[in-house]
Amino acid sequence: MNLMTALVRSAVLLALGVAAVASLQLSARGEDWPRWRGPNLDGISKETGWLAQWPAEGPKKLWEAGVGIGYSSLAVSKGRVYTMGNIAEKDGVSCFEAETGKLRWRHDYACASRDPNGYHGTRCTPTVDEDRVYTVSRHGNFFCLDAATGNPIWSKDLKKDLAGREPRNGQREGWGYAGSPLIEKNWVLIEVGGEGASVAAFDKMTGEVVWKAGSDCPGYASLIAFDLGGERCFAQFSEANIIVRRMKNGSELWRLPWKTSYGVNAATPIIQGDEMFISSGYGFGCALLKMSPESVKEVWRNKSMKNHVNSCVLVDGHIYGYDDSELKCLDWKTGEVKKTGDANWGTKAYGKGAILVAGDKFILFGQTGKLGVAEINPNEFKELSSFQALPGKDTWANPVLANGRLYVRNLDKVAAFDVKAK
Repeated sequence: MNLMTALVRSAVLLALGVAAVASLQLSARGEDWPRWRGPNLDGISKETGWLAQWPAEGPKKLWEAGVGIGYSSLAVSKGRVYTMGNIAEKDGVSCFEAETGKLRWRHDYACASRDPNGYHGTRCTPTVDEDRVYTVSRHGNFFCLDAATGNPIWSKDLKKDLAGREPRNGQREGWGYAGSPLIEKNWVLIEVGGEGASVAAFDKMTGEVVWKAGSDCPGYASLIAFDLGGERCFAQFSEANIIVRRMKNGSELWRLPWKTSYGVNAATPIIQGDEMFISSGYGFGCALLKMSPESVKEVWRNKSMKNHVNSCVLVDGHIYGYDDSELKCLDWKTGEVKKTGDANWGTKAYGKGAILVAGDKFILFGQTGKLGVAEINPNEFKELSSFQALPGKDTWANPVLANGRLYVRNLDKVAAFDVKAK
């Protein structure tokens, strides 16, 4: 082999190697998950190339860490994982290294964890925006923290500073603030529940109140922003109504009464164009709404999807979610329950679980800690993999897929699993 031939062969091998790496990068794209329900608040990940077929014992566990009692899900941003939990009557916002699980920092503050209804600890999921993380405790401690250090930048007490009211359980004390902060350009929005301050927008840099509006008692769902009639708006699923407000000042466009048992409206609405899907548990049901800036009307309404604590996802004209303890599929346009033969599409194996979409697969996390993968197919439910990821009871936190790692949380622990394509 002469020198020229060797150089040519080396160049070809180098080019093939670069192409192979580029191809792998294109086929396996990672994505951060900086807030509740992901970048678009819809429970859908754009991550590709992750491993959906697992051995019986599940994918490799990378790390596990205690976080304190609570129901908060996780946010993943810039190589860090954030969540909340209560230890010894102190709430804590914890930040871990995504790869190793090493605790980077924990911000603690006094906050009672006890719940008169028996569901103790934190509810809200942290929201990460650039170099800051925003959190709300079940009793209204609202923090803006430095994402790298956990040092407080500003804080508010929603009840003391804005006369806020926690969500109620009928006329009794409820389960505490549960909606996660919503970032909209230079503002951060949260339900407050005060007279004249049902919802408020704050300058996300300083904490200064930009506007406050309404007097509704809050529900348990997170706010969600969208465009309607050429104007930026947001939906507020309060204790007794679904309300659409203008983003610029919080003024109300319209409301539809939606009063459920115990005042529990917990599922985040799903919005597609000028249509909105809402669902509530305790036997209440669901509806598809047709919206305009002036009014709203029901397209259909039934009791086929009763979201208790977690939200549905929308994929290719079908709604997938938990009708109380049964995973079901509904047609978006008609509300018809999809069937496989004479049986409903879906399964009862996950109880009151959570659902995430990633590519053409569902990631399912059950209320007793079962973690699984299923094909997205409205005509047939097919589970591909499942295993016991964590011991659990009332394990309702949403799973998170970010950068080849799958994160789950039970009442007091977080675990990370390696699902990166090899």
